[in-house]
Amino acid sequence: MRYSWHWSVLTIEPHFGWIVSGVQWTILVSLASWSIAFTLGSVLGVARTVRSPAVRAFAGAYVEVFRNVPLLVQMFLWYFVLPELLPERWGTWLKRELPDAEFWTAVVCLGLYTACRVCETVRSGIGSISRGQAYAGLATGLTPFQVYRHILLPVGYRIILPALTTEFLSIFKNSSLALTIGVLELTGQTRRIAEYTFQPIEMFLTATVLYGLMTLTVTGLMRIVESRTQLPGMITVAAR
Repeated sequence: MRYSWHWSVLTIEPHFGWIVSGVQWTILVSLASWSIAFTLGSVLGVARTVRSPAVRAFAGAYVEVFRNVPLLVQMFLWYFVLPELLPERWGTWLKRELPDAEFWTAVVCLGLYTACRVCETVRSGIGSISRGQAYAGLATGLTPFQVYRHILLPVGYRIILPALTTEFLSIFKNSSLALTIGVLELTGQTRRIAEYTFQPIEMFLTATVLYGLMTLTVTGLMRIVESRTQLPGMITVAAR
């Protein structure tokens, strides 16, 4: 028995509206998660390079814990386990009173998980810079904080921009796990329509194309940013 194709299921309501809603939720989850991942990851990346052993140990412990536990397990821990470990009032607020609790749980979980990967990327970027630049900054009277702010981080971010792009793209793909706790992002809406229409091939092909368009758009924008921020003598995507 051959499969019966019906692409019209994509355009009829409410299916088309569900797909649009799924794309919107995917973008919201990804952008909100990235704001946490980039900010926290940058702080931890710097912490991994400072002189204080205690600070380095704390940042290192964070990285080891979050990157060695599967993201799906972390999603379940944040959504199902954490409310039960908190005081009853707080747990009730997280489970029943917090607006869009599933969305915020997915954002926090995905942001904290990706932060450990951004941390290692930032650390490698800072580590690739010659120590002479930091020593020169200190010799001119800059404080260690100012050296990081004006020398190490601006140069380091430009070096690791392709790697940061990869991590940003990973957030879009990992956001699909949010469906496991009830967020109807693109993958969740795709499965929902497939169950209603019994046309899974059309729906998952559509999701594949939409994910591809979103990630290709991000890649194109980051290529433009990279070409405008490249450092002389550095090999970048734009230079290649």
